[in-house]
Amino acid sequence: MSRSLPAPSLAPLIASLWVACAATFAHAEPMTDVHALAQKEQQPLLDTLRDLVSIESGSKDIDGLNQIAERVAGQLKQLGGTVEILHPTDVYRLDDTPETIGPAVHAVFKGTGSKKIMLIAHMDTVYLKGMLKDQPFRVDGDKAYGLGIADDKQGVALILHTVAMLQKLNFRDYGTLTVLTNGDEEISSPGWRSTITKFAADQDVVFSFEGGGTDGTLRLATSGIGSAYLTVHGKSSHAGARPEGGVNALYELSHQVLQMKDLSKPEQGLKLNWTVSKAGTNRNVIPADASAQADARALKVADFDELQKALQEKIKNRLLPDSGVELKFEVRRPPLEANDASRRVAAYGKTIYGEIGLSLKVDEKATGGGTDAAFAALKTSGAVVEGMGLSGFGAHSNDAEYVQINSIVPRLYLATRMVMDLSTGKLK
Repeated sequence: MSRSLPAPSLAPLIASLWVACAATFAHAEPMTDVHALAQKEQQPLLDTLRDLVSIESGSKDIDGLNQIAERVAGQLKQLGGTVEILHPTDVYRLDDTPETIGPAVHAVFKGTGSKKIMLIAHMDTVYLKGMLKDQPFRVDGDKAYGLGIADDKQGVALILHTVAMLQKLNFRDYGTLTVLTNGDEEISSPGWRSTITKFAADQDVVFSFEGGGTDGTLRLATSGIGSAYLTVHGKSSHAGARPEGGVNALYELSHQVLQMKDLSKPEQGLKLNWTVSKAGTNRNVIPADASAQADARALKVADFDELQKALQEKIKNRLLPDSGVELKFEVRRPPLEANDASRRVAAYGKTIYGEIGLSLKVDEKATGGGTDAAFAALKTSGAVVEGMGLSGFGAHSNDAEYVQINSIVPRLYLATRMVMDLSTGKLK
């Protein structure tokens, strides 16, 4: 016959279960000092965002970019960083690169630990000088509006106030905390791509503060962006009286474009689409010159390499042997590829968000355009996480660009905790 165990024998088991549950509940609670500080920092961040939006800083507006760089550098100096405003010396000239490129702000905060953490964002916008008067900074309900506010002045503001929070918490357990804000992201970062890659190479983690979209998604992969430029040289002649005396560049261009139309591999994310063409000067003249441009996208660096080889091989096959055909390929941005280190960091971010009762989405599949995070990832073995910025919408829209104010506190909490927990070894 079975009998009940004496009550005292259950005590150790109950006690151990209680300790385990208590530990679980404790882990799920937010760090109240960090969260409370994030709440206090919301209005100062909005004030900074107002100031940044009020400085017009289009990618080709050098005066505006110098002004916003001084503003950012000044705040980083007040926070105790070793700060310098850099001017580009290593320019990767693309087809549309302007003669003069805007500055970057570089700051380093030295701590007592060993971890190297880098925070990046960009100061430039797509807007032309003079447009600010039609859409100044304004707050409407839970949205803050302004030119460039989502892309990417919110990212600059978030970095500044994450650093401010760490200072107010007297936290210096990192080895180095590096900040880099550049002024040419919207034109494919011709002046600062090599600098981003160089500074990021030895970092344990790089956080990029582009916006998180409407739902605050962290991104571990972004598409690479490339451009192909096809130029054909023929020979002009009278189209009616002596067409046989010419070499029709338009015919050769058409042949080249058609034989390159099937180089896309959608199943692996490689896309090539010819989008712009130009030929001829007059209806009755055989065109001596013709050109075309293509947009290319890829999910892997190696896919761009293979595409370039395929394009160069294709142009050897000509319709008109006397024509001259040239092809130039630009990698405007390499793709950002997810790695295990990035996955671990992003997964930990979900835990941090869970502490304040929120869910955090992480996307490992590349969508949309590329970012400077891809340059950061080229030579580092550490984690690179994109989309650390505020939730928002309407980037590149001069009448609807906004950020969601209710995402400020969660994002400040996330960024600050990421730096703290990476520095102290809670996240390995």
